[in-house]
Amino acid sequence: MVVLRREIGDVLRDARQRQGRTLREVSSAARVSLGYLSEVERGQKEASSELLSSICDALDLPLSLVLREVSDRVAVAEGLLIPDTVPVDLTVGGDAGWAMSRSALAPVG
Repeated sequence: MVVLRREIGDVLRDARQRQGRTLREVSSAARVSLGYLSEVERGQKEASSELLSSICDALDLPLSLVLREVSDRVAVAEGLLIPDTVPVDLTVGGDAGWAMSRSALAPVG
């Protein structure tokens, strides 16, 4: 079973480590306790949308990019292959709006 908080934590930790930054640096910039950030990264705590936004700001990453990476990881865990582009009918102003069924996604393999 996919646990969303673990995927979010993994993405945040990977981003922080790629930047060569410590938990202390990011927690200070995000104005969150070091212990709480550590728990978020380990998937032990659910990050509120406000906290997630603050952590993304501290990492200088768009929230949408983090959520996209999390979404892609969840899709892979579910055995789905997500297209790199958004179909026209799913864009703003498209006939179908933002709703997308699982049948619109291609299975992996």
